[in-house]
Amino acid sequence: MPTWLDDAVLWHVYPLGFVGAEPSSIDAVGDGVGDGVGDGRPVQPVQPVRHRLDRLEAWLDYAADLGCSGLLLGPVFASGTHGYDTEDHFRIDPRLGDEADFDRLVAAARARGLRVVLDGVFNHVGRSFPVFAEALRFGPDSPAGRWFRRTGDGPDDYATFEGHHQLVALNHSEPAVADHVTRVLTYWLDRGISGWRLDAAYAVPPAFWRTVLAPARAAHPDAWFLAEVIHGDYAEFARESTVDSVTQYELWKAIWSSLNDRNLFELEWALRRHGEFAAAELPQTFTGNDDVTRLATRLDDQRHLGHALAVLMCVAGVPSIYAGDEQAFCGTKEEREGGDDAIRPAFPATPADLAPSGWPLYRLHQRLLAFRRANPWLTHARTATEHVVNRGLALRSSPAGGGADGAAGPETLLLLNLDDEEYDFPIDAGGFHHAETGQGMVEDLDSRSDPATGRGENTPITTVPAHGWSILVSD
Repeated sequence: MPTWLDDAVLWHVYPLGFVGAEPSSIDAVGDGVGDGVGDGRPVQPVQPVRHRLDRLEAWLDYAADLGCSGLLLGPVFASGTHGYDTEDHFRIDPRLGDEADFDRLVAAARARGLRVVLDGVFNHVGRSFPVFAEALRFGPDSPAGRWFRRTGDGPDDYATFEGHHQLVALNHSEPAVADHVTRVLTYWLDRGISGWRLDAAYAVPPAFWRTVLAPARAAHPDAWFLAEVIHGDYAEFARESTVDSVTQYELWKAIWSSLNDRNLFELEWALRRHGEFAAAELPQTFTGNDDVTRLATRLDDQRHLGHALAVLMCVAGVPSIYAGDEQAFCGTKEEREGGDDAIRPAFPATPADLAPSGWPLYRLHQRLLAFRRANPWLTHARTATEHVVNRGLALRSSPAGGGADGAAGPETLLLLNLDDEEYDFPIDAGGFHHAETGQGMVEDLDSRSDPATGRGENTPITTVPAHGWSILVSD
């Protein structure tokens, strides 16, 4: 496991949306067009390079000041539309720029202490992928045809990803496919990235990942490999595939759902599963990404935004913040063409152009990310329930291996109160003190709540105000 993950917090960016790129490569084409062919090969238009990655570079200080240690970038490779229909894994999407632009971005990020992790789509490709054009031209029994899974005997009976005609499924039993993916992984690691998110990894046989990751790791032992898995046994998938981490969708769902229903038993149950996963792999944790409704929209009560972030920062895993969530961006994902647009907006030219209303939440993120990175043991922590009722939850986190030389290690207590009244947690917090507290709406999050305000000076630290939360740390 790469050691740089020990205090990692990632800023997750969807580049094509962030820089305001055109919805498709066709929309980005100028007046010139290439030569068409009549044998099934696609027309290749002349697509100008739009040097837009510098728009993301203008936000690197913002990400570093937020407290992040890396960028988790969505698709950046040449594609037809949203980036997940790859046309060329070795070329930066012209709507973003070129390879020189990308190299400058990586160097600028490194100069600020930010590593770069790329999103690789290796379950499927777009129909404009050159090898697929060859498969259509020369047939399924040709070398190119063997790259793709078949569903029948017709000339275009190729498997697709979850029914999307434009996304053609690769044949992962074909050695040429494994060789291609290995070359892609290594090529961009050679260029300075620190790891890969493997899109739709759940749709690929785990043995394939084991095959392609071994040579990539041999060349880059400090690289991180994160698999997108939505359902199932994350730990078993990690063991079979040899990935380092798996996306923790179970915890994502439990966080917002339990807060909305004011049923913290749901979160408590999910955290038990989370502990089992964390014992076998390093979960990648999040409360938002480029494929789900924004947290500020999802939550019924924005007083609980701080609760969600506090959970994320106090349990095991590699947490990521989806760009804009730290500013309370809103947006609903819809199951239709263009249904992701609202959650993948263009960002302004600089952070100074953001609306003032989001900055209190940004500053809360700064506090809690700083707390997380000051306690790197939390990345591998084990979390146990001290107390749970529908609207109250107390969680104790401690180092996975205990303290040094068998001594008691540091611990945290996270107290969550969703009730309309203050709650006195019936737990022993002797030897603990307040590290962080919060209460209220987004506009109230700019400063720490004083847990003693309006109450007697002898109020115990285990008393949490209505819709408040507290992080306690051992002395």
